[in-house]
Amino acid sequence: MPDKTEQILDAKQISRALTRIAHEILEQNGGAESLAIIGILTRGAHLAKRVAAIIKKLEGIQVPVGLMDIGLYRDDVHSKLEQPIVQRTDILFPVANKNIILVDDVLYTGRTIRAALDQIVDFGRPRTVQLAVLVDRGHRELQIKADYVGVNIPTSRSDQVVLEVVEKEGTDRVYVVKGSASAPKKKSAPASKKKGKRS
Repeated sequence: MPDKTEQILDAKQISRALTRIAHEILEQNGGAESLAIIGILTRGAHLAKRVAAIIKKLEGIQVPVGLMDIGLYRDDVHSKLEQPIVQRTDILFPVANKNIILVDDVLYTGRTIRAALDQIVDFGRPRTVQLAVLVDRGHRELQIKADYVGVNIPTSRSDQVVLEVVEKEGTDRVYVVKGSASAPKKKSAPASKKKGKRS
């Protein structure tokens, strides 16, 4: 890991968090019959498959799992210099009248989830859309709240929360890199007002 890091979850803690989330999903929805799970690429997709596997072990039901790339649905995509790398969206089941469990790794501003909600509607009208995240780090810009959370952690906007999964990095862990992200710069006051009182 880079310098100035703090590990939040190890492999066992991630497994326990996902198991708890699966139990809560089943309790909230009265079983697995009405469920379908959609994971947001990339790491949310890995977590979605794990939650589905846990539900199958608990209930004996194979819940359908879809994968979603929300890159072109983000409301800030046109403000970025680099164009998004478009990945695949595989939702090969009807979403109408399903209780959709949307799975992501880290909940931050809420813009990724808003984009995912917009895309789900293009596939049909689900009964409900419920959000499950492994980490909620706060700093919401939109009124998005997770229904199922593995862990809530305090962060600053300049921190980076990193999830590594065994499918990609060969290990499972969540850690925070302190002060690694670009913090928003404060606007300087106009020259004529620099000597005045701050509001």
